[in-house]
Amino acid sequence: MTIRVVIAEDQELVRAGLKGIVGTAPDLTVVGEAGDGAAAIEVAASTGPDVVLMDIRMPGVDGLEATRVITRSSPARVLILTTFDLDDYVYAALRGGASGFLLKDTPPADLLAAIRVVAAGDALLGPSITRRLIDKFVEPAAPSGGQRLPPVTGREREVLLLIADGLSNAEIAASLHIEVGTVKTHVAHLLTKLDARDRVQLVILAFRAGLARTG
Repeated sequence: MTIRVVIAEDQELVRAGLKGIVGTAPDLTVVGEAGDGAAAIEVAASTGPDVVLMDIRMPGVDGLEATRVITRSSPARVLILTTFDLDDYVYAALRGGASGFLLKDTPPADLLAAIRVVAAGDALLGPSITRRLIDKFVEPAAPSGGQRLPPVTGREREVLLLIADGLSNAEIAASLHIEVGTVKTHVAHLLTKLDARDRVQLVILAFRAGLARTG
């Protein structure tokens, strides 16, 4: 299946470079381009992409607002492009529904891999990034246990905890001595039960519920 991509970037040269990189992958195709957030919203609505590569700082409607609109009105996933990995705008974008972020100087092969990761419903957040994300905008759980979660099984709770620690499906499988396919099933159940878009939201829910480790 071909992954459909929209590129939202106000610098034409950068946008052309991204389009060229995406175009080298046989399983990816660029279905639209936008130079600002308003155009990104329109293009996403008309083309139905799987992934939107979204710059944050654009004229008029910025990438933050465009991310909020796109993720609330469609199943498209947003991958934020940024210059600095600690940019405060990144955290706001993740809170607004983005599925991860990528530095603009990321090697081409890593960019293509990131698009595939996000399109598959995963989140592009390593353990250290997850920690900074949580520290930035997730309020610590109250001593009583924090926000209550809908019922999940014991195994699903274990998987959720490991997701919050930033582990991949393969790492979770190794940790729990189960098959990767089984992990994927548990993750799918968690997404449904907790009404979460992706792993980013699962991480946030885990911390708000006081399930995840804070040290």
